[in-house]
Amino acid sequence: MVLPDPSLRVAGFQLDDAVVKALEEILPAMAERTVTAITLEVPSYADAFSGRMGQNIENAVQTSLGAFLRLVTRAHGSDPGPPLSPALDGAYELGRGEARQGRSIDALLSAYRVGARVAWRQMSTTVVEAGLPAPTIAKFAELVFAYIDELSAASASGHTDELATTGRVRQRYLDRLTLDLLAGEPAATLLASADKASWQPPETLTAVLIPSAQTRGLAARFGQSTLQLSEDLPGVDVADSLSVLLIPDMTGTSRRAALLSALSGRAALVGPARPWMEVRSSYRRALRARDLLEPSVIGQATPVDTDDHLVELVLGADREAADDLRARALAPLAELPPNTADRLTETLRSWVLHQGRREAVAADLFVHAQTVRYRMTQLRKLYGDRLNDPQTILELTVALGSG
Repeated sequence: MVLPDPSLRVAGFQLDDAVVKALEEILPAMAERTVTAITLEVPSYADAFSGRMGQNIENAVQTSLGAFLRLVTRAHGSDPGPPLSPALDGAYELGRGEARQGRSIDALLSAYRVGARVAWRQMSTTVVEAGLPAPTIAKFAELVFAYIDELSAASASGHTDELATTGRVRQRYLDRLTLDLLAGEPAATLLASADKASWQPPETLTAVLIPSAQTRGLAARFGQSTLQLSEDLPGVDVADSLSVLLIPDMTGTSRRAALLSALSGRAALVGPARPWMEVRSSYRRALRARDLLEPSVIGQATPVDTDDHLVELVLGADREAADDLRARALAPLAELPPNTADRLTETLRSWVLHQGRREAVAADLFVHAQTVRYRMTQLRKLYGDRLNDPQTILELTVALGSG
């Protein structure tokens, strides 16, 4: 075990015993607020810090900050206090435990960042109220953040060491489980793979297809049941550099919106939520969207919700059939000059989608209502009574609906 140097540069720093005492008195409330903030801002810890575990973490936070305050007091001789090694050892073991629980180093470091912010907010209020001069407060802030950096480094070291052993084995099992899910293996196979990986199945999974370069820190935001794979993706060329995330329990409008918000700024394709054993269909939906949607839709740095493109995906499921249907539905226009055919096709599409409401068609096409009437007269001559036939209207709606 290699830990950072536990010696903080406290020489020459002065902190009155009365201030230290005031800081020690706020430690319980500070620890509680720190844990609360972490559970709110780092989703991976929302469940992990509930109940007795949350109380244990509060005690650990209080003990670690108490050790720091005793060190500061020792710096000017009022109390020798214990060395920092026990606190750093505890942080190291915390890192190892987080790795065993399947939480990433990104989640752990995010928790430290949140904790540092909350702790300093409470401490700074206390020292300001105590009337400490600005240079002393600045030096104190430097020491606080240096100490938390050392705790963070110790945890990161423990996390890395654990992954170097059993963690790597578990990751291989998780990768195997992800491949089994994407391949649509039978339930018995999936249950066995989940058991080997010590993976707790959620109710549903949502597949997100995303450039590998844009995945940094994402999995940690959605909980420890999130699966991620960047190699050997079915139906994806290695040169495309794509990854898939299988994200747990993003059902319902509000959770779906939260997922899309979390993916903001990334060119992600988001499949539908499916029961976890059926997530292959979500993955295949994302793959079809990648193949069928226009580059202007999927090429932007913004997530694409495939639920918003169901018409295009349905029509694109059999592209040849869709093209044949369009050709048959527009056959009466085939002999017209191209410009005329385009204008009448545009008018016919709007007429179908607006259910024949002339004013709505005119507003849609930015033309006068009389122009719409003239064009529809031409179309009725070409189609005859077929524009009153429900089957023809259905074919026109499907053929022109996504144009």
